[in-house]
Amino acid sequence: MRRAAIERLLPAAYQRAAGPGSVLGALLDVMEALHAPDEAVLADVDALFAPYRAPDGFVAYLTRWVAMDHVVAAPRADAPLPLPVGRLRDLVAHGALLARWRGTPYGMRTALELATGVTGFVLEEPADRPFHVVVRVPPAAADRLALVTRIVEAEKPATVTVELTTDPATEPTPDPTTDAPEPPGTNGPEPTGAGGPEPTGADPHDAGADEQEGAATGVASVRAVGRAHVPSPAPPDQPSEEPS
Repeated sequence: MRRAAIERLLPAAYQRAAGPGSVLGALLDVMEALHAPDEAVLADVDALFAPYRAPDGFVAYLTRWVAMDHVVAAPRADAPLPLPVGRLRDLVAHGALLARWRGTPYGMRTALELATGVTGFVLEEPADRPFHVVVRVPPAAADRLALVTRIVEAEKPATVTVELTTDPATEPTPDPTTDAPEPPGTNGPEPTGAGGPEPTGADPHDAGADEQEGAATGVASVRAVGRAHVPSPAPPDQPSEEPS
């Protein structure tokens, strides 16, 4: 608050006594100097709570506001962050989305990809083990298993057991272009005319084998979400209504 603004709040007698070189004038100058730091903070207070404008040391504190503090093992100012501050800002910025989809495969994959910056996490539910989820970690994120474990334990339903594996054989995602059915006549015998002989040795079970090989497994992949991107829509295997 400027000295002139403070002076206008005083009674008329005090205003006349607050001239240059007076004791009251010196007090008003001190009050203006004391208010300046607080006013500078209040003038830009919204930056403290903006994920991409907050100071680096304040981002870990913001994770508590969006229930993502489990990502930071020890959210203290002197503790090193387990991930780059840019990815931590992404988690804070998408905290509402992650809270909405918490407990679902989509929410878990999104949190893992935001925190690690790696895509390709696969979630499987074995048919012979109900209430159990196998999380296949891509090789690029194998060195961050502690971080991945904390996120999985926080994002999974409480009644579900979880298992982490880094088997590289299951990581590559099939290319949909290679799984497309071959055009007629590319593979197999040429069609014969009306009076031609029937082809021999053809197995009817071979038809459409390439189409069956690329069938979807029910687990959709999620693009990495960063500052300049928005999360991909909910996968088709998720219900359209919001989870309770």
